[in-house]
Amino acid sequence: MFKHPLFTKLAALTAITVLLLFGLGLIEDVVRDRLRYRSITAQSVAESLAGPQTLMGPMIHSACVESWDEEVGKGDERRMVERRREFILTAMPEQLKLTTGAAMEERARGLHKVNTYNLKANVTAQWGSLASLLPQSSMKNSRMHCGAPIVMMAVGDARGIRTAQFTMGSQALALKPGTFHPTYSRGLHAVLPESVRGKADGLTATLDLELVGTERLAIVPLGGNTEVLMTSSWPHPSFAGRFLPSEREVKKTGFSAQWRLSSLATTAQADIANGKRICLGADEGSDYAHSGATPGDCADSFSVAFIDPVNPYSLSDRATKYGVLFIALTFVAVGLFELMKKLRVHPVQYLLVGSALCSFFLLLVSLSEHLPFGISYAVAASACVLLLAYYASHMLGGLARGIPLGAGIALLYGLLYVLLQLEQTALVVGAIALFLVLAAVM
Repeated sequence: MFKHPLFTKLAALTAITVLLLFGLGLIEDVVRDRLRYRSITAQSVAESLAGPQTLMGPMIHSACVESWDEEVGKGDERRMVERRREFILTAMPEQLKLTTGAAMEERARGLHKVNTYNLKANVTAQWGSLASLLPQSSMKNSRMHCGAPIVMMAVGDARGIRTAQFTMGSQALALKPGTFHPTYSRGLHAVLPESVRGKADGLTATLDLELVGTERLAIVPLGGNTEVLMTSSWPHPSFAGRFLPSEREVKKTGFSAQWRLSSLATTAQADIANGKRICLGADEGSDYAHSGATPGDCADSFSVAFIDPVNPYSLSDRATKYGVLFIALTFVAVGLFELMKKLRVHPVQYLLVGSALCSFFLLLVSLSEHLPFGISYAVAASACVLLLAYYASHMLGGLARGIPLGAGIALLYGLLYVLLQLEQTALVVGAIALFLVLAAVM
């Protein structure tokens, strides 16, 4: 039985299939390596320029220390010791309005490109009563000392600050680096006069900020009412976080988006007052972005990612997952010719056909590093289809048999390209196409 020609052929085809699967696995490793190199490039740009940015503020805070004397011990060992309580008073704006525009700038390390942006933001904050800045004693006869009120604006990566101008009314405030806040230390601040503490009629501050960052921008809706208007020339925004835009318009020339939020819908004020972390996700590089945190550990925020939808490495990785299907369908087609036309196709010829199919995926990822993905796909697919049609015409004994096989493979490549462009409907289209192919073969 083991010497039967059919068994020998099946064993050879099984060995060839395993060998081709091993080759596809190596190609997938190459694609993953390229994806990892691109991620390293993004980290390198972020380390040299600035990482993903977060805007949090403005808000006013004042560090206070309450001290009191307490008697301890018994009898002759009684003595007075000083106890201390340190705390921070904060005043959140009642009205917060941000108008931002992001101009995209492409940075590269070798073959890999990273999206960076230059953000120009105008921030207007209005406070009502500042009674929250008046310290309240927790112990009788205690002594209270508070530092000067500080208005601060926190950012994710302070290296990205290019210019900043803070005005209160008609008076320009002297800005200094840092925020003097124990949790959100990156940013800028200005010292306010002591007279604003407890001010009943509130105040208004305006900040003009130019900030650069990489790939993502997040905003914390800190106001009692927060309104954010963002525009950019980038046509592929990805909105994320706890809140989506109330209005948005995405065109080929860019996008505009508007958020309108009330403190009734967000816990951002309480989150920041309690020192909760600002989380941007596991893949972000902000100075205080944390991965592995649950939503309850993070302050409310929303974000925009400036993504590249035609990432050649992601598309190539998706394409290689269809490699097994390509090989199986091609082997079935060759086997049908062999069976119906009573031809003899050597296992080595099957190996060469499968190798040509595998080479398409390697050509695709290598060409896409230098050419647009669509052109790279067309060149790689055309080369493989011509090669397989030419070889099949000799392997199957004539152009009349080789050209249909090449046309079938060209149809498969066309279907694969369509699947790569689809996102939500890729699974259903692929399943229907596979069913139709199986029906045609049967």
